Amino acid sequence: QVQLVESGGGLVQAGGSLRLSCAASGRSFSMHAMGWFRQAPGKEREFVALSRSGGGTDYADSVKGRFTISRDNGKNTVYLQMNSLKPEDTAVYYCARGKGTGYDVSYGYTSAYDYWGQGTQVTVSS
Repeated sequence: QVQLVESGGGLVQAGGSLRLSCAASGRSFSMHAMGWFRQAPGKEREFVALSRSGGGTDYADSVKGRFTISRDNGKNTVYLQMNSLKPEDTAVYYCARGKGTGYDVSYGYTSAYDYWGQGTQVTVSS
């Protein structure tokens, strides 16, 4: 069983920064893609960023140039550095483990992930 625990959320003013962390239990962390999603009230969960097992990354258009995903395989942890935050970034942020490496199918969909964290709230005030 894999457990994912997010941390680092909070309240920040527009233009500010936050760094989210997601620590994973279990083996074979380095062999799996890791993703970040977010869900705002009344909206569907949406893709934010992907870290492939080989190091490649992908981002939603809405966060490109502002957010950076990274991973430390030695610590079984994936990070999301969020800069230039906007009120529309307000959401619960979830990390998720991909079913594969991230090179095989589209990882922009929740169905490509098998384990999810409990989420961490990010609130950006204007």
